[in-house]
Amino acid sequence: MFEKIIVVSEVSNASNEMVKCIRSLRALGATECLLLQCFNPHDVDSGVSSYLTSIFNENLKNQSKLLIEQGFTVKTQIISGNLKSEINQIAQDGDYALIVVGAEKHSMVGALFLGGVAYDIIYGSTKPILLVKDNHQDQTVRNSDDQIDHILFPTDFSENADIAFEYVKAMVKQGVNKVTIFHIQDESKINPYLLHRLVEFNEIDNGRLQKLKDELQLLNTVEVEIKIRYGIPTSEIIKLVDEERIPMIVMGTQGRGFIKEIFLGSVSHNIVRHASASVLLIPGSRAD
Repeated sequence: MFEKIIVVSEVSNASNEMVKCIRSLRALGATECLLLQCFNPHDVDSGVSSYLTSIFNENLKNQSKLLIEQGFTVKTQIISGNLKSEINQIAQDGDYALIVVGAEKHSMVGALFLGGVAYDIIYGSTKPILLVKDNHQDQTVRNSDDQIDHILFPTDFSENADIAFEYVKAMVKQGVNKVTIFHIQDESKINPYLLHRLVEFNEIDNGRLQKLKDELQLLNTVEVEIKIRYGIPTSEIIKLVDEERIPMIVMGTQGRGFIKEIFLGSVSHNIVRHASASVLLIPGSRAD
């Protein structure tokens, strides 16, 4: 499903850990990898640009070696300028199915620092984005080799969630071992005027989740668990990831109430920032 991928490289520990994690994508059919090294020429003095180029080339060489050892065919490229546009154009022209980027947690508050290349890609891509978290020192999650062993699919039953579910189905066909399908009854929309109908809502939504579970189990031998909770969606997703040490979340980037000018919905935005798991973001259809 992800035969050709772009891996966005930076000179950082997060980027190196990301490259190590990518071997999980081999199980999803990934065989070809374009390793991109990005920099903004406006951020550096012209006198050191040649020095940086030598560092970038060495970084690409080392990371290429790791990817080749994992079984990938690897090409490398250094790009500069408007990174969001450049990467999107490369992905479109080369028919790449996925863009992979690494991310580190902010040391002060434990939240992802959404800056630089990661920010540009997440907020500008029309292709699926896999944001790989640097969790090698985090004991609440599994080893990096198990990225697709267990995936969490949060759904609000929106159109974009349906699009993301198609990717979950494709991943199950490829052999994902376990999927947790998760719906949160949003307390901000239910409390206080609809709280008396919570049991009714749970029954209806449990039936909808069961149908999704049945779809997955018709595709392959896979363990599927369905869960419904009441609360704040972001908090409940993060809590479940930590409780069950889930290594990857698959979710759409636009939920209910989507405004076309805003690419990343508030829930997915917060999950990207705060969840310990890696996040596969699936963009929805965007009307002009």
